[in-house]
Amino acid sequence: MHQRIAHVALVVKDYDEAIDFYVNKLEFQLLTDTKLSEEKRWVIIAPPGAKECCLLLSKAENEEEAKSIGYQTGGKVSFYLFTDDFERDYQKYKEKDISFVSSPQSLDFGKVVIFKDLYGNRWDLIQPNENNKGFIMS
Repeated sequence: MHQRIAHVALVVKDYDEAIDFYVNKLEFQLLTDTKLSEEKRWVIIAPPGAKECCLLLSKAENEEEAKSIGYQTGGKVSFYLFTDDFERDYQKYKEKDISFVSSPQSLDFGKVVIFKDLYGNRWDLIQPNENNKGFIMS
C-alpha cells in the first residue's frame, strides 16, 4: 500500500494576499488556482522542489473559521520548511522583511529559525543534519 499526505489546509483571509505573500516573499510556486464558485477557489502552493505535500489555501467562510487564521495550532509552530541552504534562505527572507521570532540556532537536528507568515502562523525554517531522520532530500 502507498499513501501520502497530499495537501494541508491553511486558512487565509484572502486568496490574493496569501498568494502574493507565499509566491513573492517565500518564493513558493503557485501550482493551481481554479475558481470553484464566486467565493471559493482551489489554490495549491508549494515550496520549490516539493514533491509530496502542498498547501491548500482555504479562505475563511465564516466568523468561526476566521478565528483560526494565524492561530491554527494554538500558537505553536504550524509548519516546518526544510531547506538545503539555511543561510541563503534566511538572508533572502530577511531582505524581504519576513518577521522572525527567534535567532538562528544550531540544534541536534540542524539549523533552525522561527518566522511568521502574513497572518502570524509560526514556521520553522530548518536545514536538517544527519541526526534528523525525518529529512529526505531527493
